[in-house]
Amino acid sequence: MAARHRPGLVDRVLHGFRIGDPAGKYPIFDDEGSRLYPGRWNTASTPMLYASEHYSTALLEKLVSFSAVLPANQHHIRITIPPGVSYETFDPGRHPGWDGADPSITKGYGANWQSEGRSLLLIVPSIPGGRIDRNFLINLRHPQAAQLSHDMPVPVCWDSRLFARG
Repeated sequence: MAARHRPGLVDRVLHGFRIGDPAGKYPIFDDEGSRLYPGRWNTASTPMLYASEHYSTALLEKLVSFSAVLPANQHHIRITIPPGVSYETFDPGRHPGWDGADPSITKGYGANWQSEGRSLLLIVPSIPGGRIDRNFLINLRHPQAAQLSHDMPVPVCWDSRLFARG
């Protein structure tokens, strides 16, 4: 079955949330980390910025990524995605097994999306968000990337119960 890609245009202001260390080796609003340490949706040659639609989903994604042992000095930024930028939505129903342990389906999809420059934003389901919450993958090499903005980093206030041992 041939893939159907229907990029659309964002019809309202969207916000994404990203967590990182503002004093760390890589800025929070930067895709270099995904080049050096590819994630579920990218390869080293197709870096992208991973963000979440909700702050709580960004917290879950960070906890999963670091197996509940977090690096120090975590801050979050809120990314503003303006109306009129292009987006594509990943349809999990068309890609059985996308959420399995082998990320080849999602890596292939995300790498093709980024390298083809199909849109600025790729909207995908969040696995730790119950496959209901969404993540925003941002192609910072897309011509519309300059239209994005973000707030200053704010410290993350972790709830100690997330780390409580039974």
